[in-house]
Amino acid sequence: MTQTENKKRLLDTKMVPAPSQGIIPERDYYSTPVLEARHLGIEFGGLKAVEDFNLIIGKTEIAGLIGPNGAGKTTVFNLLTKVYQPTMGTVLVNGKDTAGMNTVQANKLGIARTFQNIRLFDNMTVEDNVRIGLHNQVKYGMFTGIFRLPGYWKQEKRQHEQALELLSLFDMQDLAGVRAGSLPYGAQRRLEIVRALATHPSLLLLDEPAAGMNPHETEELMHNIIKIRDQFQIAIMLIEHDMNLVMGICEGICVLNYGRIIAKGTADEIQANPTVIEAYLGKKKEG
Repeated sequence: MTQTENKKRLLDTKMVPAPSQGIIPERDYYSTPVLEARHLGIEFGGLKAVEDFNLIIGKTEIAGLIGPNGAGKTTVFNLLTKVYQPTMGTVLVNGKDTAGMNTVQANKLGIARTFQNIRLFDNMTVEDNVRIGLHNQVKYGMFTGIFRLPGYWKQEKRQHEQALELLSLFDMQDLAGVRAGSLPYGAQRRLEIVRALATHPSLLLLDEPAAGMNPHETEELMHNIIKIRDQFQIAIMLIEHDMNLVMGICEGICVLNYGRIIAKGTADEIQANPTVIEAYLGKKKEG
């Protein structure tokens, strides 16, 4: 699917006002939002890194979080995934309050993410990296595992099959036995996404997924993000500086600057917003 085809598809997506602040795809209107952030904020030593962050994401929405460097985008991801505990505000995942949860509990509730700096187990195989993401689905007990009873081998076979099936999303199944650290940069990015998908999320957070990719790889990534959304019927939210990617696939876009939301809307609305233009390009000089 080309960028032009992606754009046409998005134009056919009607965004409607959500029951709370924001907009969501019309198709998701009657479903519980996958994410609601209400008045979310955090302070570090008196400095407000994120303040009054409000966002709603539909069940199958592809959303974008953009802003200048240092705007607080990754901090928002860290708040949503409970790497940081918010100083104020509420995060609901599939309607459930995440207050007091840690990162593991948030993941089990349905949030998975990739990182700005790739975090793979370099000395493990590609398949084993994916199988780490499948750990929540292990159903045999310690006794069965220690003594390698039939239930253990049944689960091992199932996890092997699941790992290869997930790797096939990016045509990486033939690399299953390769050491993860030996993969090219773009392939490592894709593997990190596959590992996140292995946890069966309802919301996948991608932190600069196109970083370091060439134009062909970025075009392929755009296609694969849409493919993942459609195949797994999940929501995806991405932080990205590649505006062609953001404007090409994101249905709802939120713009952050100095820790505060300065605009929310569709791609066309965001591109025409003077406050957003000023945040990225600065004010025009008079005269």
